Amino acid sequence: MGIPLLQKARIGAYIMRQQIAGRRRYPLVLMLEPLFRCNLACAGCGKIDYPKEILDRRLSVAECLEAVDECNAPVVSIAGGEPLLHKEIVDIAEGIVARKKFVYLCTNALLMKKRLAKFAPSPYFVWSVHLDGDRGMHDHSVCEEGVYDRAVAAIHDAKSRGFRVNINCTLFNDAKPERVAAFFDEVATLGVDAITVSPGYAYERAPDQEHFLTRTTTKQLFRDILRRGRGGRAWSFSQSSLFLDFLAGNQEYHCTPWGNPTRNVFGWQRPCYLLGEGYAKSFRALMEETDWDAYGTGNYEKCANCMVHSGYEATAVNDAVRHPLKAFAVSVRGVRTEGPMAPEIPLGGQRPAQYVFSQHVAVERAKIAAETPASAS
Repeated sequence: MGIPLLQKARIGAYIMRQQIAGRRRYPLVLMLEPLFRCNLACAGCGKIDYPKEILDRRLSVAECLEAVDECNAPVVSIAGGEPLLHKEIVDIAEGIVARKKFVYLCTNALLMKKRLAKFAPSPYFVWSVHLDGDRGMHDHSVCEEGVYDRAVAAIHDAKSRGFRVNINCTLFNDAKPERVAAFFDEVATLGVDAITVSPGYAYERAPDQEHFLTRTTTKQLFRDILRRGRGGRAWSFSQSSLFLDFLAGNQEYHCTPWGNPTRNVFGWQRPCYLLGEGYAKSFRALMEETDWDAYGTGNYEKCANCMVHSGYEATAVNDAVRHPLKAFAVSVRGVRTEGPMAPEIPLGGQRPAQYVFSQHVAVERAKIAAETPASAS
């Protein structure tokens, strides 16, 4: 089972409470980034492209737990950077688990074996190990040889200690459907509990820009992959059946970025995990003062090709709660991989991209300089 029954029940109950209360916008997963620094330099990542003083910034345990309480989403994804580089990551994870939130600790696994003994297995805790395909695919993706083998060894060790372990797989336009399907088959032999899969994140400052997927190529790629796995039924995914159906072009969804709000060293990021176009000082300010209609495919040029889970998984989950029979039908029969696709969102009215990364970096550097004692400079 990709998503445990306990998690399904608690999230389902949470969504029903939000809908009964008449809330249009509410969080489902908190994307918590306690640091940006990483021990890899992947070509498709834009999270490490900051000056040293920003890469040295960390959210404290108190700041992380305050964000969890303020947001109150039922799931927390601890990302980065590499979270295991944070000296207080154990305290952060334990504090979230104590609140009975489901924690997905995302890691490249280079430090995982060394840190495993400091964590305790829990139904509320999952290791989410980045594996972007088989050995060749993954090591190419992370720009370093040997990372795949170290990750697999860490997965075996974690499973032997009783942990739940997922793999987080990001696919780019050079992915071969038959090779990805074979990799998913291989994952099952590792004893991994589930797969989280997503098209490549369109980070605007990632070193490798030419291999991000368009929406059309995303849909065809996922149709070609899922066809080789009985519409996805051959594999265990930690995502809703309707999100997979969306990736294969069978659902016309709009982005709900507030479903996966991001808290990082800058503050609460507007509008989503992928785009840093402004920062709010509080979760309430993020929700109430963000012009949500200015973003999303069809509204903003930067969002044109996005089909990433951080924008669309919450949409699919809410649709599944409203239409459980539709979601059940897809989970039983598998994702449709032939026939016409759902209509695409028109792009004619989207506003042009604004490039504000440097501005936000300059503001943060000035803030750091103001906080640094003169004797330390």
